[in-house]
Amino acid sequence: MKAIKQRLKILDAFIIGKYLGTFLYTLAVFIVIIIIFDLSEKLDDFLNSGLNIWGVITKYYAGSIPFYVNMLSPLMNFIAVIFFTAKMADQTEIVPILSGGVSFNRFLRPYFISAFIIFSANLISNLYILPYTNRIKNKFVNEVVNKDDPFTKFNIHMKLDKNTYIYMDNFDNRSNIGYRFTLDRFKGDTLTKKLVAERIAYDSVKRVWKISNYSVRNIDGLKENFSSYLNSTKDTLLDMTPEDFSVYDNVVESMSTKELGIKIEKEKIRGSGMMNDLLFEYYKRWVQPLSAFILTLIGVALSSRKVRGGVGLPLGIGIVLSFAYIVCDRFAKMFSTKGGLHPLLANLAPVILFGLLGYYLLRRAPK
Repeated sequence: MKAIKQRLKILDAFIIGKYLGTFLYTLAVFIVIIIIFDLSEKLDDFLNSGLNIWGVITKYYAGSIPFYVNMLSPLMNFIAVIFFTAKMADQTEIVPILSGGVSFNRFLRPYFISAFIIFSANLISNLYILPYTNRIKNKFVNEVVNKDDPFTKFNIHMKLDKNTYIYMDNFDNRSNIGYRFTLDRFKGDTLTKKLVAERIAYDSVKRVWKISNYSVRNIDGLKENFSSYLNSTKDTLLDMTPEDFSVYDNVVESMSTKELGIKIEKEKIRGSGMMNDLLFEYYKRWVQPLSAFILTLIGVALSSRKVRGGVGLPLGIGIVLSFAYIVCDRFAKMFSTKGGLHPLLANLAPVILFGLLGYYLLRRAPK
């Protein structure tokens, strides 16, 4: 009995080592390939930005490499499982294991231990690392790569709380300056205060808004008090930030998980149309790492049987299925943000669909 347990521990260590080693090696190879293509595509942007090599690394690749790792992780996870499992099957290493009394479920244990390690790394990355590295990447992309894109938002209406509404004619996302700003404060249905400013600018150091050339009208029933402050500037605290008026689509993925939660609560009041984007990103950070378990199950069930053609056939099927998973995930996002599909269901759809496929393949796997 002890000898059997010892052999199983050796088998577990062998499979875990092969799984994680193949995964990291494959991921590293693809990351290098992506960086080479990305470098050739953005070379002119790097030269025009005036950054040296260290500047390019710290201001772009420090943010883009974690993004690529996260994006490729499900694909590389799947390919790694299929590659080394199909190789084991082709060399007739799996048949003796199962014939020796090891159940297929027990054979899966080291795979799922490895999948749990990848799942944990992806979850920690999604919640605590990627939002900050995405901020680095997106800042470079928005300011350098997409510098010719429109960066001004027009005709902004927003509800700050149940009594306060603001309007801006336009807001410049690069200078964080808005023009023709209006703030209306109500008590019930009655207007009690109206502030009009020619210019409003965000002070990122003090974290306050500076209003310039403004006037204030206070209304108390039939009494009104009007004050004008031309050529004057005043600091004021408002429950809004420049990110609330961003024209960039990638602003949501740059928010920390805490900021995302706060933004979702505010959006329930404001109703600016960003709720689906916010909820999709929030649920994605929790659900996306589950792909490690689903794709591992499919990969083992698909490649554990010896077939003619060796490793090539299951590897080819695996690549097709992995790209199908990515396409399904992208379509789910589109249906959520543009079509009204609930963000949680959109995130769970690929997991459920491919989970059912994994269960079907598991039932047909050699026992």
